[in-house]
Amino acid sequence: MTLQSEIDKARADIRTDGYPISIGEWISIYEQRELDIHPEFQRFFRWTQKQKSRLIESLLLGIPIPQIFVSQRDDGVWDVVDGLQRLSTIFEFIGILRDEEDRVIPALTMEATAYLPSLAGIRWQDDEEPGQSLSNAQRLLIKRAKIDVSIILKESDEQTKFELFQRLNTGGSPLSDQEMRNSLLVMLNRDLFRWMKDLSGDASFRECIALSDRAVDEQYDMELVLRFLALRTIPEEELTGLGDLGEFLTEKAKEVAKDGAYDRAEAAEAFRSTFRLLADTLGSDSFHRFDQAKGRFLGGFSISAFEAIALGIGYNYKSIPAARDKIAERARNLWTDPRFLEYSGAGMRASTRIPRIVPLGRTIFSA
Repeated sequence: MTLQSEIDKARADIRTDGYPISIGEWISIYEQRELDIHPEFQRFFRWTQKQKSRLIESLLLGIPIPQIFVSQRDDGVWDVVDGLQRLSTIFEFIGILRDEEDRVIPALTMEATAYLPSLAGIRWQDDEEPGQSLSNAQRLLIKRAKIDVSIILKESDEQTKFELFQRLNTGGSPLSDQEMRNSLLVMLNRDLFRWMKDLSGDASFRECIALSDRAVDEQYDMELVLRFLALRTIPEEELTGLGDLGEFLTEKAKEVAKDGAYDRAEAAEAFRSTFRLLADTLGSDSFHRFDQAKGRFLGGFSISAFEAIALGIGYNYKSIPAARDKIAERARNLWTDPRFLEYSGAGMRASTRIPRIVPLGRTIFSA
């Protein structure tokens, strides 16, 4: 295939339309529920109060706002592909932004900005304190401001939409790989995302992983859920061709999201059984290094231990109860096993580590 033919094919996969829309029209589209900004995304896209105030400042000063990208669904509703924080900030300032429970979020109060220090404490409209509100003329300035929209039409190739989402969402606060996957999951299958989020909140799971606040904030707990689901029963021959782990997890997330036959009940049973067993036997030490000389677990979370222990137990969970008393012993002995130590060291690539560690865990924790 020539370069030109590749260009022609890729361009044919993306069908778009576009035109300017006033903020007043954006408000109307959102209030009529013809625009889905996915409230779940708010936990992944983190704009500060200062960033939000600067956007409102830009609208008041007539500074152009970058275009919004939306994807048109089969039902005609627009999914926001890029521009979540811009639209969310506007809707929050006006006082119409809804959360995941469809409750209206309290209206935003502005901070002082470089060009508009008097913006501090200002709200869209406050009948009790008119002096802290925008004037009617100022509100009209914002409502009449226009933001271009680029519409990725429903005829476009589905895969292309998600690749565009990944490419476009680079502004604002950088996303972790899993935050980006979570966003894609919400777009593909919101129910699956919520199911996975429910698994990540399992009390036994959270006790066992004992992650730092920063790791949880970056959705590493959700990545561990995805690793468990993606790697627990994968055939060993597929592990050898794993390649880049991040790309593998992203593709696996898409695959599960679009698989109507995926057995969530069995996966959830395996997940909860695994971490209930670990919470009962090892607790917060489940994935820490065991120091034989000191006779205790030390250090922080070990992904190698997770891949061996959690995935090993998850693979064998139906026959594990007979060997419950051996779980802690096997976890401790893992840290003197030369097969484990060879591939669990710092700097070991996941594509090299996982094909060795996961099968080893399956063997060690078999009944």
